[in-house]
Amino acid sequence: MWILEWLPNWVFYAVFFIGLLALVATYFLNFIPFLSTYQIPIQVLSVIALCFGTYMAGAIFDNESWLAKVKDVEAKVAEVQVQSVKENIKIVEKVVKKLEIVRVQGNEVIKYVDREVVKYDTKFAPGGICEIPKEFFIAHNDAAKEPR
Repeated sequence: MWILEWLPNWVFYAVFFIGLLALVATYFLNFIPFLSTYQIPIQVLSVIALCFGTYMAGAIFDNESWLAKVKDVEAKVAEVQVQSVKENIKIVEKVVKKLEIVRVQGNEVIKYVDREVVKYDTKFAPGGICEIPKEFFIAHNDAAKEPR
């Protein structure tokens, strides 16, 4: 509530106790002739002050309980963020390892192609059709394998 941010909590408790004291005082106003004419308006105002003070005391309690819950959740979020950073580091390490494996296997396939498949570059069949060696299929299949 916006009023809880502007006024300190003791103001609402003071309103409650002033209303309570005014309500009790109205019963003694019967003995004072001049003030007995204001008994009913003072009782109405004191009941309103009691109701307002009670309502605001409940609002203060509710606000404090929500603030405690917010602090609790913020602490949990901080813990989860720390765990998230640790897990992100593990994931990045795994990705780097897999990329290294893929790079190494790719280099091995390139070396194999340079060594074995190049032998057949000069062999052409009659009519301009070239022969596809079995080493080409082996190299192609090895390149398509999932990294270990």
